[in-house]
Amino acid sequence: MTNSIRVERAKLNITQAELAKKIKVSRQTIHSIETGKYTPSTVLALKIAKFFKTTPESIFQLDESDE
Repeated sequence: MTNSIRVERAKLNITQAELAKKIKVSRQTIHSIETGKYTPSTVLALKIAKFFKTTPESIFQLDESDE
């Protein structure tokens, strides 16, 4: 799974720590999601999408290997 969290953060000029605080997770969690080391739960994916005022599908994309 790939994601565009880093791009979305850049649009708002916020750090991993600021995003983490807003959605109540650790900065390390955001880092792990951005680098593909951790796949977020459905609830966390929805929180991230809600924060960026978009849909989970626009943030998270399946790789061919995920299908």
